[in-house]
Formats: sequence, C-alpha cells, structure tokens
Amino acid sequence: QVQLVQSGGGLVQAGDSLRLSCAASGRTFSSYAMGWFRRAPGKERELVAGISRSGDNAYYASSVQGRFTISRDNAKNTVYLQMNSLKPEDTAIYLCYANATIVVIRSTRLYREYWGQGTQVTVSS
Repeated sequence: QVQLVQSGGGLVQAGDSLRLSCAASGRTFSSYAMGWFRRAPGKERELVAGISRSGDNAYYASSVQGRFTISRDNAKNTVYLQMNSLKPEDTAIYLCYANATIVVIRSTRLYREYWGQGTQVTVSS
C-alpha cells in the first residue's frame, strides 16, 4: 500500500509560479512511474506530466510544455511539479498519481495505481 500526500498549491496571479509536492510512503517509491493529473470544472481529467521511475524520461501535455517541469527525488520519496508562467486556464485540482507494473501477461499489463488527495490551484487574471 502506498499513500501519496500532496502539498503546495493555492491562489496566485497569472504569470506567477507554484511548486506542488507529492510525498509517498513506503520503500518502493522508485518502482513507481509518477505523474500529475488535473481536473478543471467542466473538463475531463488531463495528464499534465509524467516521469519514469529513474527520472530520466518525462512527458508533458502540449498545454504545459515549456512552462511546467516534473522531477522526482527517489531518496526523499517525493515527486514535484514546478509550474511557471501560470495562466488562468491552469486553474484546476491537481492530483498526484503513482503506477507500478505487477506483471505483464502477453500484451496485458497488470498494475497498481494510487492517487493523492488533490490540491487546488487557482490562477487569477
């Protein structure tokens, strides 16, 4: 069992920066790929950024490319999302996500996944 505890977020103005943190319990953090999703009112949940287990590879949604940076510190069991040049359209609840493969059977991947509690980010214009 993994627990993800988020911190950061809040109310900022357009152009400001924020950093979200997500601390994981347990000793298997490095076995999890990590990501940040967001959910805005009236919109579907969106994958904002993801990072590989080692931290060598990252993915970004086109809407945040060049402004957001995902990173992780496996020694601290923590993943971060640095958000710069924030825009009002970045307003959403941000959720930390962990995913680890249990086994791959033929082309079917069985996995564990966990979610953080969510944190509100509000960007005013």
